[in-house]
Amino acid sequence: MLIIVVIALYFLVLFGISRLMVHRASNSTFFRGERRSPWWLVAFGMVGASISGVTFVSVPGMVLSSGMAYLQLCMGFVLGYLVVAFVLLPVYYKLNLTSIYSYLGQRLGQRSYKTGAWFFLLSKMCGASLKFYVVCMILGTFLGGSKVLFVLITITMVFLIWLYTRRGGIRTLVFTDTFQTLCLFTALLLIIYKVMGQMEFSLTDALHSIVADERSRVFFFDDWASPTLFWKQLLSGLFIVVVMTGLDQDMMQKNLTCKTLKDAQKDMCTYGLAFLPANFLFLALGVLLAQYFEAQGVALPTKGDDLLTMFIANHGEMMMGGSKFFTLHSSLFTLFLVGILAASCSSADSALTSLTTCYCVDIRQKENDERLRRRVHMVMCVWFAAFILLFDAVNSKSLIDAIYTVVSYTYGPLLGLFAFGLFTRHELSDRWVPYVCVASPLLCYTIDQIAKQQFDYHFGYELLLLNGMLTFFGLLALKK
Repeated sequence: MLIIVVIALYFLVLFGISRLMVHRASNSTFFRGERRSPWWLVAFGMVGASISGVTFVSVPGMVLSSGMAYLQLCMGFVLGYLVVAFVLLPVYYKLNLTSIYSYLGQRLGQRSYKTGAWFFLLSKMCGASLKFYVVCMILGTFLGGSKVLFVLITITMVFLIWLYTRRGGIRTLVFTDTFQTLCLFTALLLIIYKVMGQMEFSLTDALHSIVADERSRVFFFDDWASPTLFWKQLLSGLFIVVVMTGLDQDMMQKNLTCKTLKDAQKDMCTYGLAFLPANFLFLALGVLLAQYFEAQGVALPTKGDDLLTMFIANHGEMMMGGSKFFTLHSSLFTLFLVGILAASCSSADSALTSLTTCYCVDIRQKENDERLRRRVHMVMCVWFAAFILLFDAVNSKSLIDAIYTVVSYTYGPLLGLFAFGLFTRHELSDRWVPYVCVASPLLCYTIDQIAKQQFDYHFGYELLLLNGMLTFFGLLALKK
């Protein structure tokens, strides 16, 4: 009952925000937010939108296997946001784009344009459904864990997201993201506070304990073959942001609702810098949770993804003795549920909006057809739910690694296409571009397998860079 009440109240607030902020919605409202969003509001909301349900669940557990090495990747993220702000955003604003893939059509040709749009559709549908799977999985676990229940939860959650985004689109999301970011960090900070309370730590005690723990190691310079090597993580972080933000219609669509280029750049730099302290909080929570379980004599989970959820579940079992304890358990679970809802919904709603935008503007090239936009938005929701159910059937690896692996293979061609357009002046034989963009990920996968077997070298997130380079040189071979 608690879960149902929390979800109902949460979505009622989202529906209320949607109704208040969007009265008369057109395609311009849905796709571009009428280019009048305050930059500071977009920046605050983007922090939450960039932190998905996967981050909320998986990042704390990363400390069990790699310490705080993830912060090295986040340092690369900061550099990436600067590149996006001062290299890509000026191009998009100069051309007054609704979809960023229109640039490929103007610069390289129609086949390049369509190839980029289709790769985005595939990448975003896979990535967003992987991320949203987290909240459906957790809700299903706490409500009973049956397959039928999981299907019902998935369909219901996607339907609710469609309901509050169907009219206002990106205009609605600028305001709902602000609310969801506020919910996410309030929940995170209060969960940390409750963990500290269970360990009888003051803030000073907690900081000293985190710093002294070997799982708080951030920098790794000693093993060149390791995926956690600092330089690999830094460069990978830079290119992940350039691709997953700068070349991603989902993330850029909100930035393109700002009034001016200067506002969009302030927005990008602000939330880019916020990424480091935000992810430090998640990793610090992971260290505290590991210490808590060790102090209780409880074995740590084999999968990092289970660390936070195990605390919520175990805490509930320990606290069920009386009404006072039950209230404490209920409040902790409510915080966890609100945090995971905020993280997951803020990613899923913008993904569905951007998928709709890409299909209408890029694939069908009917930006002003409102009837088409409404139909496509509904169809995207159906496909989104189908992908979540498919992922549930086949997934067997850490969620965040699964997402970045998919991204490394499907976003690489986008990196190569935009790099060729921005940094060369060559024209190319556009008809062969789709073949290069399909061949590059396949070749990248082959190289990855050979490196593991022959040299015991394990590619990490640098697969994205390799994939982009293969695409870029393939396009060079097509130059006229």
